[in-house]
Amino acid sequence: MVSLALGGDVMLGRGIDQILGHPGDPALWETYVHDARDYVRLAEAVNGPVPRRADPRWPWGDALPHLRDADVRVLNLETAVTAGGAPAAGKGIHYRLHPANLTCLTAARPDVCSLANNHVLDFGAGALVDTLDALRAAGLRTAGAGADGAAAWRPAVVASGGVRIVVVAAGLPSSGIPAEWAAADGPGVAYVPEPSDARARRIAAVIDAVRRPGDLVVVSLHWGGNWGYRVGRDERRFAHALIDGGADVVHGHSSHHPRPIEIHHGRLILYGCGDLINDYEGIGGHERFRPDLRLVYLARLDPADGTLTRLRMVPLRARRLRLEHATTAERDWLRDTLDEISRPYGVRVGAGVDRVVLFDSDI
Repeated sequence: MVSLALGGDVMLGRGIDQILGHPGDPALWETYVHDARDYVRLAEAVNGPVPRRADPRWPWGDALPHLRDADVRVLNLETAVTAGGAPAAGKGIHYRLHPANLTCLTAARPDVCSLANNHVLDFGAGALVDTLDALRAAGLRTAGAGADGAAAWRPAVVASGGVRIVVVAAGLPSSGIPAEWAAADGPGVAYVPEPSDARARRIAAVIDAVRRPGDLVVVSLHWGGNWGYRVGRDERRFAHALIDGGADVVHGHSSHHPRPIEIHHGRLILYGCGDLINDYEGIGGHERFRPDLRLVYLARLDPADGTLTRLRMVPLRARRLRLEHATTAERDWLRDTLDEISRPYGVRVGAGVDRVVLFDSDI
């Protein structure tokens, strides 16, 4: 079996950047908050003191052992890695991580970072080039953004135990990616204007161009709004078309909380993994979605045909800008919610030998 660790949005800018060893310029251009250190103070007001000049592993906390247990790790890095650039006009929120703090990302040992999202160009095309250069220098593979269109659509390939895992990443406007961020003659992201059959066929062609016999394929998509469990009919049709076109896993992200899970023709679809790391503690308004609760998804695939043999989800919570294991009550809430929202898609979440999708507290 091949095991994949899949995570949602990893936002290492703003407050996270400020608690690490080399905090960058804290200036922000938001409506209400103008200093990134205020996000640290918000977290402290809710959950207690947060260390400054923290160890690079601090934000990952209890997630690290679970991530490292997998053969391959795929995350969505929703942060520019740069010390410069000008804030993109027309955007309310901007994320950047000082390059000297990149050890925070490498602490998790990601094999592929998806960059096709609505924050990687927050500080302009030059900052995206900085990001690509910094990740390459750190030995990290990327997918979904590049110096031009060909580079942005080039899949990342990871070899593990004699099996190649091919990762194609792309973003859709439903996640907030501006159309002008699409890579063409210059730097940008792999952009999909709409979730149509024609666009699914184009992604299938990207897969076919690099796929070898025995390869497993992950399509990582930044799509959908920040809040809500509903999966649009066009989204579902698009995910199915991607599986039918050669993907073994659809790794969705953008929502600030987990969305439904589906298994189509034996293959995994995560419509939204939710946030993994951010600085949102102390920000209210969407408590019914419990955005403080996070998941690491651990999927086992049959290398012979790419079908899912087991999905285990590890429940975590954000406290003091760090991930820690969720309480029993929090685990129960997450499990019951995921079971309820995934049931219309034919998936039950819980314990039992007949379940493919298992929740950590039930194992």
